Amino acid sequence: MGQEQGRLGSLLNNRWLVFVAAMWVQSVAGIGYLFGSLSPVIKSALGYNQRQIARLGVAKDLGDSIGFLAGSLCEILPLWAALLVGVLQNFVGYGWVWLIVTGRAPQLPLWAMCILIFVGTNGETYYNTAALVSCVQNFPKARGPIVGILKGFAGLSGAILTQIFAMMHTPDHAALIYMVAVGPSMVIIALMFIVRPVGGHRQVRASDPSSFVFIYSICLLLAAYLMGVMILEDLVELSHIVVVVFTVGLLFLLLVPIVVPLLLTFHFDVVSPVEEPLLPEPAKEETSKSAEQNEVILSELEDEKPKEVDLLPASERQKRIAHLQAKLFLAAADGAVRVKKRRGPHRGEDFTLMQALIKADFWLMFISLLLGSGSGLTVIDNLGQMSESLGYDEAHIFVSMISIWNFLGRVGGGYLSEVIVRDYAYPRPVALAVFQVVMAIGHLFFAMAWPGTMYIGTLLVGLGYGAHWAIVPAAASELFGLKNFGALYNFLTVANPAGSLIFSGLIASVIYDYEAEQQARKHHKSLVRIRRLFEVASFSGEETVKCTGAICFFLSSLIMSGLCAIAVVLSLILVYRTRIVYRNLYSRTLK
Repeated sequence: MGQEQGRLGSLLNNRWLVFVAAMWVQSVAGIGYLFGSLSPVIKSALGYNQRQIARLGVAKDLGDSIGFLAGSLCEILPLWAALLVGVLQNFVGYGWVWLIVTGRAPQLPLWAMCILIFVGTNGETYYNTAALVSCVQNFPKARGPIVGILKGFAGLSGAILTQIFAMMHTPDHAALIYMVAVGPSMVIIALMFIVRPVGGHRQVRASDPSSFVFIYSICLLLAAYLMGVMILEDLVELSHIVVVVFTVGLLFLLLVPIVVPLLLTFHFDVVSPVEEPLLPEPAKEETSKSAEQNEVILSELEDEKPKEVDLLPASERQKRIAHLQAKLFLAAADGAVRVKKRRGPHRGEDFTLMQALIKADFWLMFISLLLGSGSGLTVIDNLGQMSESLGYDEAHIFVSMISIWNFLGRVGGGYLSEVIVRDYAYPRPVALAVFQVVMAIGHLFFAMAWPGTMYIGTLLVGLGYGAHWAIVPAAASELFGLKNFGALYNFLTVANPAGSLIFSGLIASVIYDYEAEQQARKHHKSLVRIRRLFEVASFSGEETVKCTGAICFFLSSLIMSGLCAIAVVLSLILVYRTRIVYRNLYSRTLK
């Protein structure tokens, strides 16, 4: 009995259980991805026009991206309390919207509806932050795969929730709003005491690589399964029983990863002498003493260290630095060296948000993310118009495809970046530069608009966009520390709506409207000639409000391709500036 209780306690404190629970949290966290399905219901029930719905969409985007409060609360409160705040926002925001849409509550002004949508969607920032903060702390030496997989599930959550709603088979479309208010809240409440840091740095095991392979396999299988289900539901009208079977299969795939912590806990020994903590926590006195000594001597060591030391092999470099440090300690004790006080943390140490904001590395990362993810989000937001302008009748097939490529980009970006840092001790932003090249090529395919290039561009841009959200958070945690990761991450997410505002609001939409206006004028002149010849009815400008042909997004796609090339340059500058940091962080893992 006591042994079973010990195993149960070991399971509850297993970092893989926390990771699997965080995956489930992220599977229901993408509330914002469902707005395209919610907006028609709100529009018809409340009698809104498209401009009013667009304002609600802006409120949704702001709620999805502004997570400063979530980041701050995750540093102050226990993570379960921060998750509970997110649940309350999610439930109150969308629950109130559901009451209004169904006539159970009086209709509010548009600005109040925008606040409700903002509050409801902002709840997901707490889910994202808590999941990432806990798992990055539990897996400090596997940040790329962890961030990639978690962000990947967040990207798939819209498709997962849509499939679950399809299984409900209700004629009441407003029930989708109710599900968005209640469903994620129930899941988070069930898991909020599991998602937390559990000293994962002391749980490193030889089985970790095989566990990651298993999780990656499930991710690929899940992506292929969802892609197949989406295509089949698009091509064939399926019965409700078949939809239920597909949804049960989806839920089964989501539950399969629980096998990893169960096997590690109940099949292997709870404690094995061979698997002792690889990164033990030093005693508090020793920690404070060591920190104080490092605080005193590090600035002098940076000044005295020859440049060529950083280029030596790992073992030789560590010996040289240790020898120099010992000499400096002796000199400081004798009074021969006047130790300078450090002005702030160095790369790889814990930064506050304000300390990070005055660092060039942080802004290189932010601007590179803005250019890359902003151009990708512009494609995602305008994919319907892009496909329509090229003559495709159905745009939702591209929307479904880019969500899957987005998921695979997040998972693959995390994996590739981890290989780069783990096997070569090279900066993680190298992988970011690679995927930004891929995005630049994808935008060129959109610009050329040859037959079939719509599919290729969707693939490349989807992969590149998704990879940004696996690589950048992991790199930020390495360069600026884990202590304030929540605040740093939520500031970086601002790059997404900022990039979309610039590229979609100021570039793509302006060029599209200009080309549409030019085509409308030509069409109007043709109609005037026909009217004069055959005396037909006069032209109505409302009939020609759309742009058709490759010209609609040709220039904007070229501009976004060029900006992705600039992002590549910024990422490579960041690589050059941080190569020594990554060598120090990961050189010990080189074989």
